[in-house]
Amino acid sequence: MKVAFVGKGGSGKTTLAALFARHLGRAGRPVLAIDADINQHLATALGSTTTPSTSAPPLSEYLPQIKEYLRGDNPRITSPAAMVKTTPPGAGSRLLRVVDDNPIYQACVRPVGDVRLAVTGAFTEDDLGVACYHSKVGAVELLLNHLVDGPGEYVVVDMTAGADSFASGLFTRFDRTFLVCEPTLRSVGVYHQYAGYAREYGVALSVVGNKIEDDSDVGFLREHVGDALLTWVSRSAYVRRAERGTVAPLEELEPANRAVLDRMVDTVDRTEQDWSTFTRLAHEFHRRNAHAWANERAGTDLTSQIDPDFVLGPAVATRPVAVPG
Repeated sequence: MKVAFVGKGGSGKTTLAALFARHLGRAGRPVLAIDADINQHLATALGSTTTPSTSAPPLSEYLPQIKEYLRGDNPRITSPAAMVKTTPPGAGSRLLRVVDDNPIYQACVRPVGDVRLAVTGAFTEDDLGVACYHSKVGAVELLLNHLVDGPGEYVVVDMTAGADSFASGLFTRFDRTFLVCEPTLRSVGVYHQYAGYAREYGVALSVVGNKIEDDSDVGFLREHVGDALLTWVSRSAYVRRAERGTVAPLEELEPANRAVLDRMVDTVDRTEQDWSTFTRLAHEFHRRNAHAWANERAGTDLTSQIDPDFVLGPAVATRPVAVPG
């Protein structure tokens, strides 16, 4: 199951993404966490004492190898250079599993406690004025487009703050999206913006309240987000210590907040995976990107990469090979 965490900057989405991933890992469930935020803090929130680039080499630095591997012998893709972030899989493409022995994971995935972590890579000084952050998260979109995950398997992605993910089709790549919302007008404003965009595409969106101090905070969220409010996290001494660098065992998290994580896992597990819609939207956003910019850049019609007879799903297998170069 693919799970996204979104929300206003400072809402606590990275903290909750880390708690959720650690909760899954502690229960022995296969989980791959991906830091797709422009601010790379997920590794630290998971308990890593190293820098993100040390704990997991950036996916963005391995984009040529990722393209080469995922391309496989798909005859619709003439070369790895012809692949863009929205290129969908087809017959001959190599696919990924959550638990998999493949060259991409070998290069870019590292364990942090019970969680396996991949990171997009930070926005560097060399990128200033010449690149947007979507050039970094393109590797994440390609991975999710080629990922075959099933019930009991989890990919947890910490997304960019606000509604920035709508600048690409990345927001449609998830089975469940948790929007972390503080009891403030600015935070619920991000919810309404996100929900408005997501509704058109059938995005399964749940609000998780955060930094809740009393019933009036819950009432405020109910008033502004209604039935979208799934559950809420109370003010937490455990979280406060973690934000200061002390990531203690999850057994020390307050029982009420551990129950919140259980509720979130249950909600994900009850979400139905719709592979036909997943594939249809992948094709739709690839067409949009092709017509908007990618065809001109590639000098060819990239919509020809779409294999109309290929539907991603659990019946498809992957083949391990070495990454060239």
